[in-house]
Amino acid sequence: MLIERQPGVVPLEPIKFGLALVMLGLLFGIGLGVAFGINEDYFQQYAAQGIAAHPQLHDAQSQDTIWRYVQRAHFHATGIAAFSLGLLLLVAVSSLTETLKQCAALLIGLGGLYPLSWFTMFLYAPGLGTQAAHSHVLTELLAYMGVGGLLLGLAILLANLILGLGRASSAR
Repeated sequence: MLIERQPGVVPLEPIKFGLALVMLGLLFGIGLGVAFGINEDYFQQYAAQGIAAHPQLHDAQSQDTIWRYVQRAHFHATGIAAFSLGLLLLVAVSSLTETLKQCAALLIGLGGLYPLSWFTMFLYAPGLGTQAAHSHVLTELLAYMGVGGLLLGLAILLANLILGLGRASSAR
């Protein structure tokens, strides 16, 4: 579907799915921050209880490491979402075809999966140990999909902005 451009209006239709994913990632990051502010002890106790239940899997640094995992989920969720919003605006105003805009936006939106890898480490580490949680298949899948999607979406955008590839026929 071709979207008619109005002067001064950036059409968001082609980037809506990527934008939805980015906004969900931003809400996740903000939600974690709010949860920390309301009851940080809950997160600390979650880790402490798991460590107490499985002491053979942990060392003296485990409590701090597990707490750091959930902090990283928060930091990465808000940070990745913030710069992804900027990338999506560039995608929206780029000369990419509508299909490539949709593809690039969706891939950039998948970058929000990377913070979820840190969150799964936080969830799994008390019961599996920090190393096992770090190398768990779901953790790695989320990390690779998030980073890979973000980099592929960024590559499509940069190929268009720098090399002029993927231009819509009316943009030539």
